[in-house]
Amino acid sequence: MRAALRAALPPLVAFAAGNALWEAAVRLLEVPIYLLPPPSRIAAALVTHAATLGGGVLLTGQAALAGFALAGVLGVAAGVVIASARWVERAVYPFTVLLQTVPLVAIAPLLVVWFGYGVRPVAVAAFIVAVFPVIVNTVTGLRSVDPHLVDLFRLYGAGFWAQLGKLRLPAALPNVFAGLKVAAGLAVIGAVVGEFVASYAGEQAGLGMLALTYARESHTDRLFAAVGLASLLGLALFAAVGGAARVTLRHWHASEQERP
Repeated sequence: MRAALRAALPPLVAFAAGNALWEAAVRLLEVPIYLLPPPSRIAAALVTHAATLGGGVLLTGQAALAGFALAGVLGVAAGVVIASARWVERAVYPFTVLLQTVPLVAIAPLLVVWFGYGVRPVAVAAFIVAVFPVIVNTVTGLRSVDPHLVDLFRLYGAGFWAQLGKLRLPAALPNVFAGLKVAAGLAVIGAVVGEFVASYAGEQAGLGMLALTYARESHTDRLFAAVGLASLLGLALFAAVGGAARVTLRHWHASEQERP
């Protein structure tokens, strides 16, 4: 508990100091609220519009979590398939890179055509953005297994599935978790961008649609509140993956072991 408090104290102090400087600068320089609202105004908007923003967090979080979960499962599975043989990697890997390079905004209208409006196309958008780092890190982890251990498993007659379950996947877990951490933030970004095109407006709006609406109406304080909540959503998902990595790896891998 004390270690957690010590770890959390520096960023909390920096956050408080940054907001204090922001508040003072905006007031002293008399910056118009529609250009840069002070933190106090953003906090007031959070309280005043808590119901609408809270609903946006739930919708965006639902889509981001679904896209992230799908990216985790299919990304690891695709990484295993790609790493199974060099010819498979040469045949399939370029298409995963192509998926990553296609602008999401360009294909978002297609997602609406295929899946309609609502949570489903937004979740697919989150999946498209988040799956690539999972695939890349899984392939890297599986390819980085000590070849001497692989030879030892083969010497004792271990087949593909035995090697995968008892050697390759456990050894690749640090890389897999690294990919999942990157995917956690990207899933929220993908969900927010997907909502620009594929989300409902009004009471059912997610954070992306709310941010777009507030920007059009010049409600900059509400816009900052929506963006801040989206950032906190990504941070929460990242922290959850980090916690799972610590629980899984802390007893045997140096990346999650505490150092003096």
